[in-house]
Amino acid sequence: MRIAIIGAGAVGGTLAALLARAGNDVTVVARGENLRAIRQEGLRLDGGFGKVNAPLTSTGRLTEAPELAVLATKAQDAEAALLAARDHLDGVPLLVVQNGLGGLDVARRVAPASPLLGGLALFAASFLEAGHVTVTGPNPMIVGAGPDADRALLDRVVAVLRDALPIEVTDDIEGAQWTKLLINHVNALPAITGLSVQEVVADPALRRIMTASMRETVRIARRAGARFARVQGVSGRVLQMVGVLPLTLGAFFPRLLARRMGSVPNPGSTLQSIRRGQLTEIDYLNGAAVEVATRIGMPSPVNSAIVALVHEVERTTVFVPPADVARRIPLSPVSI
Repeated sequence: MRIAIIGAGAVGGTLAALLARAGNDVTVVARGENLRAIRQEGLRLDGGFGKVNAPLTSTGRLTEAPELAVLATKAQDAEAALLAARDHLDGVPLLVVQNGLGGLDVARRVAPASPLLGGLALFAASFLEAGHVTVTGPNPMIVGAGPDADRALLDRVVAVLRDALPIEVTDDIEGAQWTKLLINHVNALPAITGLSVQEVVADPALRRIMTASMRETVRIARRAGARFARVQGVSGRVLQMVGVLPLTLGAFFPRLLARRMGSVPNPGSTLQSIRRGQLTEIDYLNGAAVEVATRIGMPSPVNSAIVALVHEVERTTVFVPPADVARRIPLSPVSI
């Protein structure tokens, strides 16, 4: 299949390399030093899915219509990337693989003629140098039908993807997005402290803050009428428990996520952006929970404080010591 991957960072780079290895005709749309590196040396992938050096087509701008387009940029870059490619996306099936809650809405607005699929990357990957991605957690990707995508299209795309990497299919992509949003709460504290996800979860004070942010988000989702779909064997009912358990018991969930990442230190996607000197997508992660809370008139003190600290590190490029984080994100008796 002729596939265009728009965005060749950790997620897009992983998908591009694996889909090319499976025999697809893959074009990646990249920019800057990453584009130059891929043109010169190919896209190098190593780690949990094996080694691949994919000599695929690379370009700064889509120049022809593919059979399938995959949007894998950061959430804040999605609209601009789709606008740049829009002339070659008319009616082309579009798989949106992004964090946060609004990716499919952006795609529907910019590419209204394209049938949409939603994708959630559960694999952990690090993009720390141009043209090179390392997979630290070879987990599956979840795919579900979005607006105007029928089951036949979903099955066809899933068949292609399954030749390249493990795929789980969901009948509730919106509920799965909420679950992934909760999973992505592991990203913020590494970006604030400079520590890996595993190091953050191992620190008792930071683990309590992470658990508190997750519990707050579960409560926001419940008040907003949102659902949590099953992801990697974790049911919505289990996630609802995070919203009611004391922090010491609710910490089972971040511990589980860290354990599934394995022993290789995982920086998380938000810290990777900080290290590259780029703006993060925190407004679409913990910030998405804050936005929903504001809309429904509910306080979100823990997630609001986390978002503010990530933006501080973006501005100053100075990480905050864990002890200072614990002092600056105090947990009230209600939070505990």
